[in-house]
Amino acid sequence: MARSHRTGRRAAIRAGTAAVAAMLTVVLAAGGAAASDTLPWTGESAVGANQPYQHGYSATDLLRWNPADDTHAEFLRAKVPLQKRNAANAATQRNPALPADTQLLTLAGDYGNAFFESHSYTNEFSQYLFTFWQYADFYASWHGQPTEGVPVSYYDPTKDWREKWFEFGMLNLPNPGYTNAAHANGVRSLGCIFFSDHDRGDQTYTELLVRDADGGFPVADKLIQIAKFYGFDGYFINQESRVAPADIPVYKQFLRALREGGLYVQWYDSIHNSTGAISYQNEFNAVNGPFVRDPQLGDVSDSIFLNYWWNRTKLTDSKSYAASLGLDSRKSVFAGVEAGKDQFNQPYDLEDNLDASGAPMNALATLGADFVSSDYADKTNDAAQRDVFDRERRWWTGSSTGGTTPEGTWKGISKYIAERSVISGTTFATSFNTGHGLSTWTKGRLSNPKEWGNINLQDTPVTWQWWVDAAGTPLSADFDYGPAYTPASRFSYQKIGAYNGGSSLVLSGTLDSDNTVRLYKTDLKLTKRSTIDLTYNKPSASDDSELRLGLVLASDPGKVIQVPLAGSGERTTGWTTRTADLSAYAGQRVAALGLVVAAGARPISGYQVNLGALVLRDGKDHTPPAPKDLRVTQLLPATGELFLSWKRAPYSQVRRYDVYLDDTYLGGIYDDVYYVKRFTATSGTIKLVAVGHDGSESPAATTSFDLATAPGQVKAAAKPDGTLTASWTPPAGGGPVTLKVQSLDTARPYTKEVRLPATSTGTTVTGVPVNGDAYLLTVRAGEGTTTGIRGTFADTEISPYPAAAVKIDGNTFTFSRPTLPDWHTLTILEDGRPKSFAVTYNYGTKPYIIRGRTTRAAETVTMSSATSEVVAVLEDYAGNKATTVLRGD
Repeated sequence: MARSHRTGRRAAIRAGTAAVAAMLTVVLAAGGAAASDTLPWTGESAVGANQPYQHGYSATDLLRWNPADDTHAEFLRAKVPLQKRNAANAATQRNPALPADTQLLTLAGDYGNAFFESHSYTNEFSQYLFTFWQYADFYASWHGQPTEGVPVSYYDPTKDWREKWFEFGMLNLPNPGYTNAAHANGVRSLGCIFFSDHDRGDQTYTELLVRDADGGFPVADKLIQIAKFYGFDGYFINQESRVAPADIPVYKQFLRALREGGLYVQWYDSIHNSTGAISYQNEFNAVNGPFVRDPQLGDVSDSIFLNYWWNRTKLTDSKSYAASLGLDSRKSVFAGVEAGKDQFNQPYDLEDNLDASGAPMNALATLGADFVSSDYADKTNDAAQRDVFDRERRWWTGSSTGGTTPEGTWKGISKYIAERSVISGTTFATSFNTGHGLSTWTKGRLSNPKEWGNINLQDTPVTWQWWVDAAGTPLSADFDYGPAYTPASRFSYQKIGAYNGGSSLVLSGTLDSDNTVRLYKTDLKLTKRSTIDLTYNKPSASDDSELRLGLVLASDPGKVIQVPLAGSGERTTGWTTRTADLSAYAGQRVAALGLVVAAGARPISGYQVNLGALVLRDGKDHTPPAPKDLRVTQLLPATGELFLSWKRAPYSQVRRYDVYLDDTYLGGIYDDVYYVKRFTATSGTIKLVAVGHDGSESPAATTSFDLATAPGQVKAAAKPDGTLTASWTPPAGGGPVTLKVQSLDTARPYTKEVRLPATSTGTTVTGVPVNGDAYLLTVRAGEGTTTGIRGTFADTEISPYPAAAVKIDGNTFTFSRPTLPDWHTLTILEDGRPKSFAVTYNYGTKPYIIRGRTTRAAETVTMSSATSEVVAVLEDYAGNKATTVLRGD
């Protein structure tokens, strides 16, 4: 985007498998700003050998896209459906005068934007976790991902950032964990399509516009299919390379095809509607307006992301122009904010987007709000996460502490965007789980001491961080992650941890007046059997304070009804639960839900209470049925990995599934598959529990394993001659061995099964593929536990560069990129001498066309002689070469 180009990603990750520790500096291609480009996680948090991760896509990748081709596809699908948000209720907003219909898009990184480590979850506390969904309407990914098949070894973090000699996709999919969290909060999730003159090599928008015989757009069809398969809602399209004028109408028809396919489309303010030149208008006008609503074609996009150099006049004119087209500017015109570049020192004043009454005129879009973590020098230090939390809170609310006074000139997004909520119905449950932790607790019991990060497990975030009303000194609020956590220095509470999950909500300080703590904006209907359970832990001394539920009813939003919880001033010896009967309010709707900490007769110093769970019940049994068909699909002792599957129930019945090894918590998700790394157990019972939206838990489905009954030390190696040699040590007393080899690329299926005597220690399988596909080899002795190992078949196959892919006009050769899935370089020899090709970022030349880095212009070459021999040599990632004679003998 203007002044914010990235080479591939902009967030930070730690040293990786290669164990490099240096930090690199990435200079943004336009504008001269800088961000750190750090390295993959190490140690216990290092990537698993077969951990599913996302990759990018070129247009040619899309045309052949088939989920059966992708080993990890099933583990990268978002399954949570988009939840409906409650109708606006201005009376319970923090600022009742703020219009609730102003939309916001956050275009940002997810957990960390790793090139090869875009996972749905992993075992790292200090990966970034977004916690302010209540202010967003759209989340879109913003980082580069290598296309499928690029070897991880091609990334050398010690080199200059322009020396990433591999291809980034023009398309990045949103992280599925983030899509699940977004959908759970009523936020739509978008993929990102990005073209520029440098960042995507020779990939160009023209590949999108190719039509089929029926006049349709095959790439648009694939984009629609891939969005529906992976479970997201549309695309942000950042076209920052010139468009030929003749292509502009076709491009708009392409955009319209996406919308007609049921997708949301946002266009970036970068192209002149008449000339196709790069032209940042910084306002919505006749130059870029037709990319949203065209006079002839009608609506081709849903909205536009305005470039950043706006002012009050431009934003006022934008609203007026939108109105002239019959568009709602609070939903169709998004004023851009460069969060990542300018951070808390924005050169543009969001007050300029307010009309005379103080209401926003246009929607807002922020680029890089994940800077609160990614551009923080100590971001990978668990002890420094308190600072990341404060930075994020300041960006969204204006105050790092949650106070009402903004810090500095930055007033916070909540000054302009009203908070939203999906909390409705007759039940609600939260454990104040932010989606990561330094440990895990289950009903107050430490169920796993290891750190983790999984936004799929995030509860609905607390609506207000923080809204505490007190006549005296307000209590301080924080998330307590347990004894290993390092809170900000302003806190002095006893670190307890969670009741369920990784965190609880702690209120602490001097209690010298009643404190009303507003927690959730809701639309909850109370019945004759409604009750609320509050699970809390009060480690401070017994006193005459009292906890009371705070209910704000829609029928009287100016009043907080206080429902006492008897005995709640007593010190507890752990977690305790108090229940309040709400039948007196049957038929009423709760518009806000909170807690009142009532003071005693005298000030109480050192007061502390941790909120562990809050559950609204309606008296009905919503317990989900026990999960069905729980299976261990892959148990890989050599790499310490476990893959599970089961039959998924509808989201209306199940909020998530929790996975345990005996009583040790392994993780959770709303899905029908799950991956576990660092799995070193030798025996035990896998338990799967379905959790309802009211916090109820199903009976556990179980499956057991015992490596003592399985072949051990399994090894395998595939060779170029089409053989695969496997070896193992047989278990004592085991039965006949069943060995199975299967390709994990189900689009090119291969399966072979052999039975061997119980005493066998190895075998050689013949006739296996030599195409480089991933395979799974499993062995089982009798009826014992099945174990396995994963690898790749030898790769000896390569297709030659097709002569039809080059256009020859006299002595001028114009090469097009191969449509093959597996290639890396294309060497062009004239009479045996390689031609040179310019690479992106004006970073010199290479003696070959390099996938993803050679410029489109450089692919047109004039030969020195009309009689010279011209040969194309295509090489793939495995080093296989194929030669095509283009001219000559």
